Order: sequence, then structure tokens, then C-alpha cells
Amino acid sequence: MGIKKIAKKDIGNLLHQWGKDYTILVPSTEGDTALTVHGSRFTVHGLWDGSDVNLDWHRNTVKPPKSNFLPPMEEMFRFQKGKEGHSIELPQEERRQLIFGIRPCDARSLRLLDMIFTDVYQDPYYLPKRNSAVLVGLVCLRPYDSCFCTSLGISPGGSDDVDLLLTDIGDEFLIEEISDKGKRLMELTAGLEDATEDDITKASEAKEKAYGKVTRKIDTQHLKDKLLSSFEDETYWEKVAAKCIGCGICTFLCPTCYCFDITDEKVKKQGARFRCWDSCAFSLYTKMPMENPREEKWQRVRQKVCHKFEFYPMSFDVIACTGCGRCIRLCPVNWDICQTLEGIRDRGGDHQ
Repeated sequence: MGIKKIAKKDIGNLLHQWGKDYTILVPSTEGDTALTVHGSRFTVHGLWDGSDVNLDWHRNTVKPPKSNFLPPMEEMFRFQKGKEGHSIELPQEERRQLIFGIRPCDARSLRLLDMIFTDVYQDPYYLPKRNSAVLVGLVCLRPYDSCFCTSLGISPGGSDDVDLLLTDIGDEFLIEEISDKGKRLMELTAGLEDATEDDITKASEAKEKAYGKVTRKIDTQHLKDKLLSSFEDETYWEKVAAKCIGCGICTFLCPTCYCFDITDEKVKKQGARFRCWDSCAFSLYTKMPMENPREEKWQRVRQKVCHKFEFYPMSFDVIACTGCGRCIRLCPVNWDICQTLEGIRDRGGDHQ
């Protein structure tokens, strides 16, 4: 594994080199993709415009990286009716993406989405973008107090799911090759220096310190069984759902939620088919002509929790949560998934 370093002031030169082959996405509070709420600017991964990238203050983005591979709204194809029938025009192939500064929890979320869009069925929209992308990770030295990634087996300094990993060691970033993609990228990159043993030690200490800063914990042992035994406890789920307003922000900003709806928009003899994010928090989500199996709010909240920690593990043997904490810190009514999980009792009696 190659280990290099680069001065922070030279990050722009690095991105200029990579920008010849990739569309570069960087953490930013500027531009059309940034979010403003009550006058505050929130960080998102936006198109790099060639300006300096300030990562000293950057924590995690508000919008998860899934939006780069499963956009909030995506055109699937255009259609037009002519004399000889319908013709279909597929969207043009997009340029390869390089996501710079992605956090370990968010990189893990893409691996979880891969299970859906690869193992369940081969999604022709998600997979080309995902397979051609490069993830340049950034060690999370300042996790939020709402983060609980370590309870899900993820470290703020984790490297399993990125192609390159950067660690802040003062005036420089240590750069580690993780995957073959990362190795090839490093081989084509000029201006990097070899890291010293002192640099590697600094990075290791920084990662260890960051791990200790994640103080919020959840107990995942037997969680799937506890949820199963509590599934019919309507009293508990009504209590949990009492403050929820069904806005869907927790699912839209969750890096592993992937539900979508498909809509056709037609004007006269031409139109387009789109898919857009949907949420189990919405009352119309499961509505059918004769009934709605999740008509009550508590049923929809139960679905959200059980999908992450019971149903997904039953299918893929892994929890569909990365502990990024977005659903906690961005909920308008302070609903807390950790408190919900802590309140679940094992009514089966086998895993007390």
C-alpha cells in the first residue's frame, strides 16, 4: 500500500489534475446545490469550481452521497409518439465522478446500497455511475455528538469502503492507497511526497483519538430479535411515533434509504419518465385501491425502524444504518432513533 502526503495549500493542484478525467465533487456551502435553512448554510457535496477547498472546519455534509448515484429526481428516458409508433431516447452517459472528502460512514452507506441495486437487480441507472466513481475519503476528526458509527462497526478513520483515504496531520494530508482504483489514481498524480514514519504515526494517533470522540452508543446485540418480538406492541410504537410529523426528512437525508416512485410526464405526443425519492413516512406511500396497510402513523414509524434494523438484516445479514446521525440532528422535532432502539424490550424472553 502506497502512503503519500500533500500540503493542504496544494489540494487545488491535486483536484485540477483529477478534474481532467472526473467531475469533481467537494464539500461546499457555496453554489446552487448548497442548502440554506433559517439563514444558516449547510455543507453539501457540490461541483468543484476551481476555488480553494477549506476542509479544516468541514464536518459531514447534510445531503448524503446517495444523491450522486440515486438523484432526488432522475430522468429515466424520453418518449415520443410518431406515425410508426413510440420512440425512446435514453439519457446521455455522464462523466465519471470523483467524490472528494467523503466520510467513512457515508462510504459504507454506498456499499449497503450496492446490495440493493446490484444483488437484488442490476439497476441500469445507479450502477454505471457507481462503478465508474472514485471515493476519496476523509478521516472524521470532529464527529457530531449525534454520531454513533462505532456501534455499527464503522470507525471515523475507517478505510474499507473508499479508494483513497486522507488524514489531517496539521499542515498536510496523509494519503493512503486503499483500492486498485486509488492505486491507479495515485500513479497518475504528480506533486505527492512520500510520507515519513512520523507522518504515519500522527495519522494513526489522529484516527484513534477520533474513534474515542464517538460517545453515543447503541446495543445492536439481539436487536433484530427484540424488534421481532415487539412488532405487535402498538402501545410502544404509538408512544415512539407521538412527536413524529411525517415530514420524511429522516428518510430523504438517510444515506441508506433508497425508496423511489416513478412518474410519467406527458405533453401531447411526447414526454419523459422520471423516478424520484419517496418515503415510508408518507401516508400515500403504501396506499392501494382498496386499502392502506400502514394507514396509522405509528405503523409507518415502525416500518422505518424495522426496515433498518430487522428486515434488511434478515435479507443481507447487515444493519442498514451507518450511525451518521443525520436523522437525529436534522429532525425538526428532535426524534431520536437511538432512544427508540434503547426503549425496545425483548418480549420473547430469550435474549434478556
